[in-house]
Amino acid sequence: MKFAIDGMGGDNAPKEIIAGVYEALDAFTDLEIVLYGDEAKMAPFLKDHNRLQVVHCTEVIEGTDEPVRSVRRKKDASMVRMAQAVANGEVDACVSAGNTGALMAAGLFIVRRIDGIDRPALSTTLPTLDGAGFDMLDLGANADAKPENLLQYAIMGSIYAREVRGIENPTVGLLNIGTEDKKGNELAKHAFALLKDAPINFVGNVEARELLNHAADVVITDGFTGNMVLKTIEGVAGSIFSLLKEQLMSSTKTKIAAAMIKPNLKVIKDKMDYSEYGGAVLFGLKAPVIKAHGSSKGHAFFSAIRQAKKMAEHNVCATIDSTISKEN
Repeated sequence: MKFAIDGMGGDNAPKEIIAGVYEALDAFTDLEIVLYGDEAKMAPFLKDHNRLQVVHCTEVIEGTDEPVRSVRRKKDASMVRMAQAVANGEVDACVSAGNTGALMAAGLFIVRRIDGIDRPALSTTLPTLDGAGFDMLDLGANADAKPENLLQYAIMGSIYAREVRGIENPTVGLLNIGTEDKKGNELAKHAFALLKDAPINFVGNVEARELLNHAADVVITDGFTGNMVLKTIEGVAGSIFSLLKEQLMSSTKTKIAAAMIKPNLKVIKDKMDYSEYGGAVLFGLKAPVIKAHGSSKGHAFFSAIRQAKKMAEHNVCATIDSTISKEN
């Protein structure tokens, strides 16, 4: 199995990207990696490895670059070269922590969609209080959606939860403003009718306040709503930890208390730690394309590579292809 990696994407590239690459090579003896990027900038962090190939690229897509224009114009960018390797069949999957919009554009225009998929969806696994996590899509690949798009998201998310996360019969919920069958706007009502008859374990509408209580294994919504929910969860979690730290460090008494409950706080932190869940998947493409978190350190990037490996091993894209073909 061979993967392409964007060595220049993300806030901590190339150092932490390369650290994640070596962790993956140590963990998976059947994995080969092709690392794309500026060889001079990557050189201080590289060491010889018989399953690692480095390809020099003269351009980088920056976080501030306009996504579509940069993919079309920067032909020698590490992200573009990486995606092209997937499209050419030279590698089985690709991973980047770089510009999210540019990676989605590279996926759409270079790797390309599975036949029958109208709109790809961005998804990631978010933490739950029981530690199991749930997959949510779409998280922003498309601001608008039709009921048929939500149906395809549900099928793709269900396949991923079963094949990659090992959930035998994953539950699928539709994000809505209430749990009653008739709740929601026209999109939600029409999508509900389609999901009810789909070949998935649909459990009905779920509310945003129940997401972290594991309301479903897979939660479906349009990209505009999904992106706002994602950023709300991230913001609230960060704010709570900041407030907790502020209070625990406010006096000698609370500092002593903090030392006593430190192991318990670590349990909470580990449950909410995105680095163990991997990255965001761009569902609906012909091969696995994984977006690692922009601030990924080495282990978080390793988790994204591990995620791509599970997708490739379980032929997730091929399964989505065959399932969508039957539905059409």
